Amino acid sequence: MEWLLAPPTAAAASALRGEVTAFLRRHADSPDTVDDAALIVSELLGNAVQHAGGPVWVTLDWSTDRPELVVHDLGATVDLADLPAVPDTASIRGRGLWLVSRLSPELDVVAKRGDGKRIRTVLPVRRRVEPSFDPPRRQVNPLPALDEAGPDGFGREPFLRALVVELARTAENSHGPASAEQMVAQVGATVGGQMEQEYRRAREVAGRLTPGQLAECYLRLKSAIDGDFYVISVDEDRIVLGNRRCPFGDTVRRAPALCRMTSSVFGGVAARNHGEAVVLLDERIAVGDPECRVTVLLGPAARDNPGGHHYRDGS
Repeated sequence: MEWLLAPPTAAAASALRGEVTAFLRRHADSPDTVDDAALIVSELLGNAVQHAGGPVWVTLDWSTDRPELVVHDLGATVDLADLPAVPDTASIRGRGLWLVSRLSPELDVVAKRGDGKRIRTVLPVRRRVEPSFDPPRRQVNPLPALDEAGPDGFGREPFLRALVVELARTAENSHGPASAEQMVAQVGATVGGQMEQEYRRAREVAGRLTPGQLAECYLRLKSAIDGDFYVISVDEDRIVLGNRRCPFGDTVRRAPALCRMTSSVFGGVAARNHGEAVVLLDERIAVGDPECRVTVLLGPAARDNPGGHHYRDGS
């Protein structure tokens, strides 16, 4: 689940804190364990709103035993090594991260290449065994902005962009976030397969695509939909790409889940040619990074990596 606080007001942070805490309490194996997690959420959201000076993106992923909370903002970064062993009790500042570091099983802060930072923490609660589907609150209007209209009204691109966002949101509201993610991933994999066939025909390529050919295929298909991807590096077991412009435009900042489309397109093509693939969305314009950075791991390198989105050849 992902949210955008823009503008990042205290009221918006309070509402989101209440929503996240209620979600944790409904699905924790013991509701009594939620208090520490709620305090962590409160501290991180409060610090981001108070000090970021710009939009704040929040992601909650409970796909494993414990939930992972990630907060992206454009404020100054901090070094966890500088946290005191014991906070200054006379000061009300600087105590939030110290408290989080004591309550959370895991905490790390990473500076973005541009402005801002990413704070990732694992919350000290566990999920009950049964699955749950809780659609997140949505305050974002996915429809095209009025200033995107031309002399004859809205064109095809803003309409189709809004259609994709609204279909994903409808699936999420009706069947839960897991269903929406599955839908976006399936669409990406299917579209990616057709684009791969077009690349093979254009380049007269047969057999398995090499890592270099995969990279060229990615650039070709993303350029066709107005992305601005470029190759950072290509090796036998991995491809690293950058991107200066998202095909979804500014809409992606209001709906970061659309990044799964890129992941499934890249991962599906790679898995069909190398058996297995993992896609790591290392940096994303959608959460305030200046550019996207995507790593695609191939074959054995994918098999040995527990993170990212995993794909296998289903043919």
